[in-house]
Amino acid sequence: MARFGLLVLAVLLVAVPAQAKDTVVIYTALEPEQITDYMKAVNKSLPNLDVKMLRLSTGDIAARFMAEKDNMQADLIWGVAATNMMVFKNAGLLEPYAPKGLERIQPLFRDKDAVPSWVAIDIYMSAFCFNTEVAKKKNLPKPASWADLTKPVYKGEIVMPNPASSGTGYLSVASILQRLKEPEGWKYLDALDKNMAEYTKSGSKPCKDAAAGERAIGVSFEYVAAKMKKDGAPVEMVLPKEGSGYEIEANGLTKKGKSNPAAKQFLDWAITDEAMGLYSKYFAAVAVPGFPVPEGLPKDVTKVVYPNDFDWSAKNRDRILAEWAKRYQK
Repeated sequence: MARFGLLVLAVLLVAVPAQAKDTVVIYTALEPEQITDYMKAVNKSLPNLDVKMLRLSTGDIAARFMAEKDNMQADLIWGVAATNMMVFKNAGLLEPYAPKGLERIQPLFRDKDAVPSWVAIDIYMSAFCFNTEVAKKKNLPKPASWADLTKPVYKGEIVMPNPASSGTGYLSVASILQRLKEPEGWKYLDALDKNMAEYTKSGSKPCKDAAAGERAIGVSFEYVAAKMKKDGAPVEMVLPKEGSGYEIEANGLTKKGKSNPAAKQFLDWAITDEAMGLYSKYFAAVAVPGFPVPEGLPKDVTKVVYPNDFDWSAKNRDRILAEWAKRYQK
C-alpha cells in the first residue's frame, strides 16, 4: 500500500506543471545600474513574479503614461518624481493603496491622503559636476553657486538636462523659479541660457559629459556626481550655496479595470527594510530613517537643499515647460 501511495505521488509530481509566474508591468525612471542591483533582490524575495520593466527618463515616462490613460499598460510606477506622481493623481490615473509597512514612512515621503496614491522611497538633489582638468586647461574657476553659472567665463562650458524630458532638469528649473519668483527667475534662466552648450534628454548625461571632459560643468544630480568621482573621473561635486533643488522618487499603483495583485506585492516589497537598504547605497536620504549615508554625499540633506513646494511644481508644470520651450528650445 505504501508503495502504491509513493507511485501515485510520483505520477502527480510529474503531471503537475511548474506554477506559472505572476506577470507585473513596471514603468520606472530609476538609473539602469540601480535597477540591476535592486532586481537581484526582487528576484530572490519575490520569485513568483515575472517583472516586465520599461525604463525611460522621467519626462518620457510621464508622456507615455498620460497617453495610455485609456488603455493602461503599466501595473505600477516605481521610482518616478513625486511632482509627476501628483500630476498622475490629479488626472485620476493612480489607485490609492497603502503598502504594508506604510507607518514607517516619514511624512515628507508620502501622499497626504490617509490611503496614499503614491509613496516615495528616496530623495535626490541638483548638483554640479565640475571637471578639474578641463578647468585647469581653460583657466576656469570652480563655481560655488547658481549665480556663478551666469558669468561670461563659462560660456559654452555648461550642459544641463531639458526639463521636459528629465526630472532632474525640471527640479532645477522649478527650484530656481520658486527661489527667485517670477519674472526674476526667468531673467536668471535667460542669463544661464547664454552660457549653455547643450540641453540633454537625460538627467545623468550632463555629469557624464563633464566626467568625460566634453564640458567643464554638468548640471545633474548628486548620485551621479558622487559615482563619477568614485569611478576615478576628475570631477568635483558642487552643491550650490543658494540651495540645491530636490525631488523625491515615488511609487504608485496604476488605476485599471482590476488591479494586479502582483503589483501590490511588489509595492509592499518596495518599502521594506531590504529595499530601503538598497536605495540607501545610492541616495543621501531614504523614506525610512536610520540608514547610512553613502560616502561623498551630504550627511544632512536639510542643510543643503532649497525647500520644494511639490504642489506648486505639479500644478505649474505644463505652464513652466511651455514657457521654457518657447524661450530656449533650439
